[in-house]
Amino acid sequence: MRITRILTLAAAALGVAALPVLAQQRGGRGMGGPGMTLTTPAFSDGDEIPPKYTQSSPNPISPKLEWTNVPANTAAFVLIMHDPDVALQKSLNDQLHWLVINIPGEARELPEAVPPDAKRPDGSVQGKNGGGVIGYRGPGAPAVGPHHHYTWELFALDAKLEVPDDATRADVLRAMDGHILGKAVLVGRFHR
Repeated sequence: MRITRILTLAAAALGVAALPVLAQQRGGRGMGGPGMTLTTPAFSDGDEIPPKYTQSSPNPISPKLEWTNVPANTAAFVLIMHDPDVALQKSLNDQLHWLVINIPGEARELPEAVPPDAKRPDGSVQGKNGGGVIGYRGPGAPAVGPHHHYTWELFALDAKLEVPDDATRADVLRAMDGHILGKAVLVGRFHR
């Protein structure tokens, strides 16, 4: 606990840029052993997201994602990508950019440019993003203001989720509660 407190204070002293590293170090750590990690060959954790993955491109594609140190007995994964730097309608809601549920527990990556199909060949299901469209929605923060932090959160679960294919993020979060074995976080920055 003391090391966690020291890391938290160090992150606060260094600013937000240190938070992705802290999240990776702590995310998904179980009983000993390293925590689950989520990475992409497209950019380093905390760095700027290349344009082809953003709304700067006319047809943004999803980056390849890879994960390691998966907890034992993982039956499925859930991926949630969102922009936590916005508060929609003055609420706790932020901008959802991608939701993928029931990724098989033996999977260790998602390929680049996942097509916007609700049902994927591996049995996973993509939900609607904040724009009301199924699949990946690239970052698109407005031209004014600072970079937004786009967060990919990967959850390892001890069971597949039993939710309808059109489940919302709130539905998925409720269904996940009590089934999370580990979590990994990847952060990228972007603004136009």
